[in-house]
Amino acid sequence: MTFPPLLTSSQRRAWFCVTAAVMSLLPAPLWAHGKGLYKTESEAQARAQELGCKTVHQNNGRWMPCSDEAELHRMLRRQ
Repeated sequence: MTFPPLLTSSQRRAWFCVTAAVMSLLPAPLWAHGKGLYKTESEAQARAQELGCKTVHQNNGRWMPCSDEAELHRMLRRQ
């Protein structure tokens, strides 16, 4: 994470706390991974259907929508 320039250490701590608080309010799939990593196959399948993909794949023990990352990125660009 990059911080806005010229922040003191206490301002950076406050920035981090606010960011963490906002992220905690979001559903996990929105912040787990920008490309869409999910803990379960069913979560990835639901997102795949939203995107128009027919399948899901695994990436380092996590699940991702679409057949591969290239297809996922193509579908994300269409949104």
